[in-house]
Amino acid sequence: MIRLAWLAVLTAAVLLMQAVSAMARPESLAPLAERVSPAVVNITTSTLVEGRTGPQGIVPEGSPFEEFFREFQDRNGNGNRPRRSSALGSGFVISEDGYIVTNNHVIDGADEIEIEFFPGEGQPKELLPAKVIGTDPNTDIALLKVEAPAALKYVKFGDSDTARVGDWVVAMGNPLGQGFSVSAGIVSARNRELSGSYDDYIQTDAAINRGNSGGPLFNMDGDVVGVNTAILSPNGGSIGIGFSMASNVVVKVVAQLKEFGETRRGWLGVKIQDVDSDLAEAMGLEKARGALVTDVPEGPAKEGGVLAGDVIVSFDGVDVQDTRGLVRQVGNAEVGKTVRVVVYREGKTETLRVTLGRREDAERGPSSESGSGGAPGSTEKELLGLSVGVLTDQMRAELNVAGDVEGLAVLSVDETSEAWEKGLRAGDVITEAGQQKVATISDLEARVSEAKEAGRKSLLLLVRRGGEPRFVALNLSE
Repeated sequence: MIRLAWLAVLTAAVLLMQAVSAMARPESLAPLAERVSPAVVNITTSTLVEGRTGPQGIVPEGSPFEEFFREFQDRNGNGNRPRRSSALGSGFVISEDGYIVTNNHVIDGADEIEIEFFPGEGQPKELLPAKVIGTDPNTDIALLKVEAPAALKYVKFGDSDTARVGDWVVAMGNPLGQGFSVSAGIVSARNRELSGSYDDYIQTDAAINRGNSGGPLFNMDGDVVGVNTAILSPNGGSIGIGFSMASNVVVKVVAQLKEFGETRRGWLGVKIQDVDSDLAEAMGLEKARGALVTDVPEGPAKEGGVLAGDVIVSFDGVDVQDTRGLVRQVGNAEVGKTVRVVVYREGKTETLRVTLGRREDAERGPSSESGSGGAPGSTEKELLGLSVGVLTDQMRAELNVAGDVEGLAVLSVDETSEAWEKGLRAGDVITEAGQQKVATISDLEARVSEAKEAGRKSLLLLVRRGGEPRFVALNLSE
């Protein structure tokens, strides 16, 4: 009994120590700040801008005031002399030979960039000029380089995927031009998306203000897990909602900027949309997942056999959850790599091999689509809450529809119908139903009948508006 009692006491003591350890916070952040601060820098940019071109004094020629106004304008430089505009930001050194990471918006358009180092032992005392190695507006990351007289102190990137909501983090930088400053908080949320295709932000309540842009967000090991980029605020100051681009995104971008001076992201060449529960049911998918292909212009996917209506469920061995996930997976893939793309097509999966192109080249070059088709008769029909008619030459001109597009024009939409709720409007063009092309009213009626016979509750339509395609699933009971 005594032995059991001692065992119980010991167990309780161990559990108590574990709980205390888990809840413990560092007594002071000073040791961490002292260790990493030498690698944090202030960034000052200078840009030559046009002077103001305000209203000029207008007097009649020969007026006694003419000479007075001329002297006044000469004295004030005519109000339009070029002037220099300065801005402040932050950054951090990632190598002893002088590579520095910051935000693209900190140095965008700058004529001169100067780096001020933390006033620590072994760091340069004077401002050093920096040159831009490369920038990536998509993730708002820039890579700079300075030539220092000696090896610089630097910090390492950590694994942002291991950062948990509730973990302590420290932000460092130059807020509001006040000089080196440290603020602390926690990871408030993960995987935030603001506006870009490659966004993966860590949200934190560590104070971030203007001037902190480009500075590092450290974990308690002193590794950089984010680059402070933006805040959400009604007044321009910190209210505890800041965003740092995750280090696992930044590492890939920096590596490419360092090697190539630009990013080189993979390009699949498809237009996609998320699969919701209605679309999943209409297509026979067990659950809503993957990325639904709405269009396949000329490019790698078309050459690899991807078709509009396919649902991409796996890319390069990784399951695809949604469109955002696929965009990031493709962007992180190596240009020129041949990958396996698993698609769900007509009730079964198929594996295709696609050799990826480069997104930056695709964005610079014009895209073209080709095809053939005609414009049969002009009969009209009401189906699924829609009044539809076959495209005529007059309709094509009015709706600005290319001559190679076959389909049915939406003439009107019942405002009480599901079609209206899902955004269909007069002027839309239905080019596919049930993942098959439709060119006549009878084609659409046949697709409706086939779906009902197959026990489907909804029918999948491919709709184009202004040339942009999207899939819509409509309930067959309409």
